[in-house]
Amino acid sequence: MSSEQALAELGVTGDELSEAQRRALDEDGYFIIYDALTPAQCAAMAAEVDRIAKREGSKAGSEVSQENGTIRISNLFNKSASFDVLLTIKPLLAASQYLLGDFKIHGANVREPNKSGGKQPLHADTVKMPDGGWCLVNSLILFDDMTLTNGPTRIVPGSHKWAPLNVPGENALDYHTKQHDGPHQWAVEGDDVAEHSTESPVMGDTSHFPEDPFVPFPGEILVTVPAGAVVVCNAHMWHSGTQKSDDTRRRQLHLSFTRRDMPQQLVQRRYLTPALNARLSDPLKYIMDVA
Repeated sequence: MSSEQALAELGVTGDELSEAQRRALDEDGYFIIYDALTPAQCAAMAAEVDRIAKREGSKAGSEVSQENGTIRISNLFNKSASFDVLLTIKPLLAASQYLLGDFKIHGANVREPNKSGGKQPLHADTVKMPDGGWCLVNSLILFDDMTLTNGPTRIVPGSHKWAPLNVPGENALDYHTKQHDGPHQWAVEGDDVAEHSTESPVMGDTSHFPEDPFVPFPGEILVTVPAGAVVVCNAHMWHSGTQKSDDTRRRQLHLSFTRRDMPQQLVQRRYLTPALNARLSDPLKYIMDVA
């Protein structure tokens, strides 16, 4: 099977990605699907987020990542059938096929900032392949409204075409140096932006990199969308979480897809439960890479 065949069996033809969305993805690095989920679906998944977070306590998110000042939960599909509908968002699947070719799921994680938490350095999730190809598509799936005061994601439109930022934390520059040898070592672990010349053969022109990745960047946008919306992103685009200043909930799930020949953030075969395996159709098993 291929992802093209899997999507065909799921009824995804490619036409679900409109010309306007395709153009936005190419030029800006993102587009928004409004009303992708119903209020009832959002409420059900938000309730499951709370249930799982309460059950797991301090261990929540430990399969992938934990972060001070936030609630993180990982491995969602094995923990509740309520999230299964997210695997059938057709424009997201079509966008992943468009940017990545043959693809599979990368990860599925909830990130909700606590009040006064959530601030991250500006970063890109991954670097381009040596041939310039894309590696990763991410999406922000909102179970609550994302407002200017509850820690909205900030993005820099068009920055997916630039050199990726090398910043602390979960960043693919570190990731690639740990996973690959030889010509795929784009950067040395521990390097920061200041240690690269402005014409690095690895990074390209880095003269526009911010001295402080926590401060606002020229041209950035704070994304505000209602519950039920999905923001589909080229994960090479510069972005970050911002600090939450109020008490409103902002439960957001990051569902990402990667090239078939790249490693998963969470290796699904290691975590697959009999219950999830029984729920998955053959094409979804292919997308999850558990077949």
